[in-house]
Amino acid sequence: MDEWTTKQIFERFQIQTPHPRTELHYTSVFELLIAVMLSAQATDISVNKATAVLFPQANTPAALLELGEEGLKSYIKRIGLFNSKARHVIQTCELLIARHHGEVPSSREALEALPGVGRKTANVILNTAFGLPVIAVDTHIFRVSNRTGLAEGKTPQSVERGLMKIIPPEFQQHAHHWLILHGRYVCLARKPLCKTCLIRDLCEHPMEK
Repeated sequence: MDEWTTKQIFERFQIQTPHPRTELHYTSVFELLIAVMLSAQATDISVNKATAVLFPQANTPAALLELGEEGLKSYIKRIGLFNSKARHVIQTCELLIARHHGEVPSSREALEALPGVGRKTANVILNTAFGLPVIAVDTHIFRVSNRTGLAEGKTPQSVERGLMKIIPPEFQQHAHHWLILHGRYVCLARKPLCKTCLIRDLCEHPMEK
């Protein structure tokens, strides 16, 4: 896809949603980190239901450590992979207190050193909490990027590199959320809503009838 088409795509996204944001509910960087960790292979809706009960009881590293792994499981047991997620969250809380005075670090290296935090989760935190122009390639962004022709790739990291090369700098801050929203509500996995798609005339995918 050429630069002109890419710019047109993101100009339309910007007009439609000038200030996109994550659909996860949070009130602090730490809450965002925990919500993102819990959201792997789970819906934002299910995570928000769990954190709506969890965070009023424990929303700091110290409070979650006091709750303990088994206590945490009771709040997140309806979320997929809750056993491993509970373990990683508790281990992460321990490291945040031991290495970062209980604060969420703002560097990729430090974030990826936390248990259960990979590149995608780190990118979400760097973008949403610290305002860095990075893109966390989840299943929605991976699908939209390949299907539209924005950035084709066989791995999330190759798609990420492709997107960062082609997206104009002025759109990179919000590109992550625009692409997620487009994949979640329009460019659906099984049957994309091509007839009502904002960028249907710019997309390289044959329109669904």
